[in-house]
Amino acid sequence: MLYALSTVLILAAEEAEETGNIGLVLPESYELVAGIIAFGIVFFFVWKWAFPAIDKMLEDRQRAIKGQMEDAEATKAEAQSLLDDYRKQLAEAKGEAAGIVNEARESAEAMKTDIVAKAQAEAERIGTKARADAATERDRALASAKVEVANLSIDLAELVVGENLDRTAQLGLVERYLADLERMSD
Repeated sequence: MLYALSTVLILAAEEAEETGNIGLVLPESYELVAGIIAFGIVFFFVWKWAFPAIDKMLEDRQRAIKGQMEDAEATKAEAQSLLDDYRKQLAEAKGEAAGIVNEARESAEAMKTDIVAKAQAEAERIGTKARADAATERDRALASAKVEVANLSIDLAELVVGENLDRTAQLGLVERYLADLERMSD
């Protein structure tokens, strides 16, 4: 570097001799030598103490940045892992919710089928009981009507004949007649 500086100064001095006005810009030789020596001393101290301190500071800064980058990468990896876990748990929760909904739907359908079957059985039981009650009531009414018709027939026959008839024999006759009528109607 000193060589390049001295070359520039020499070229400038030669040109100044040719032009004559360059002397105003260039310092005297002794000032130039003193400036170069002062610059060399300052450069030596800066190179000996300042550059190592600056290098050390830059290396420390570089290590700190590298550590922060590694920490950031570790944090990013951990965050990605947590995100993946969260997504997995969310998917599992959605699956469980869908399973619960399907199970509830199936349970409701089974309950509905059971309730409908019970209602149909109850309706059938009530219908059977009503038919049985109706048949019993019809038979009772028919028997009552038979007895009433038989009594009325005997009373009518007594009035027509004018004497008392044997009620048991006449009732048997009327019942046989009604039984024959019943067989014919079926």
